[in-house]
Amino acid sequence: MSRERRKRKTTESQSSGSPAWMATFSDMMTLLLTFFILLYSISTVDVQKFKDISYSLQAVLMGEGQPTIFEGQDPTTDIPLEEENHEIEDIIDPSTIKETTLEMYTQVKDYIQEQGLEAEVTVSLNRSGVFVDIKEAILFEPGRAELKTGGKEILDNLEGLFLQFENEIVVEGHTDNVPIKTANYPTNWELSVDRAVRVVRYLCEVKKVPEKRLSAIGYGEYQPIAHNDTPQNRALNRRVNLLIIMDEGEV
Repeated sequence: MSRERRKRKTTESQSSGSPAWMATFSDMMTLLLTFFILLYSISTVDVQKFKDISYSLQAVLMGEGQPTIFEGQDPTTDIPLEEENHEIEDIIDPSTIKETTLEMYTQVKDYIQEQGLEAEVTVSLNRSGVFVDIKEAILFEPGRAELKTGGKEILDNLEGLFLQFENEIVVEGHTDNVPIKTANYPTNWELSVDRAVRVVRYLCEVKKVPEKRLSAIGYGEYQPIAHNDTPQNRALNRRVNLLIIMDEGEV
């Protein structure tokens, strides 16, 4: 009688516990939870890395010498590149840049550093040549095309650079997308063209750069290097580029 009672008690105690499959199921759920946590953490890191990449690319397109965040790339990818067709998303393969253009880029970069102009002037390049980028705020007052005293000083310092070679120089005027409508400038087209012409006339009439090497283009708001969605980005788009053209046989 006592043996039967003990057997019944053992059976009841076994039946009152969790089924055997529950332990396996719990282990599997724990592993799945760990797996999804791992995926989430990886995705979070990727989002941050994507932001870093976007900021780095934006700096490159603007011609700022920011260090690359990509691993295992060729050293030439550290060179700031100006977009070939002025499309924000168009990234140029550095391997397509000719050696002569790279040599010109180095020459211009060294000159800018020697003159202490890094804060006012940035240098970039593409397959057409080397860009000397001057911010609008240094050259002009908002909505105006008269060269400021500080802007003239920058151009004075760049005269020695332009006299080191005989390449053609194209002065490009750019604005942001904020509309302008004045008696002198009905649209941003007129403002960007007038600014480019003012720079050309100063270089040839006041300085010693030959007229035949200079030309002016106004792009208005239609060739941005950043999206016009913040005041900072709009300031980046308001600029004057001096493009040093490489010979067709060299590009």
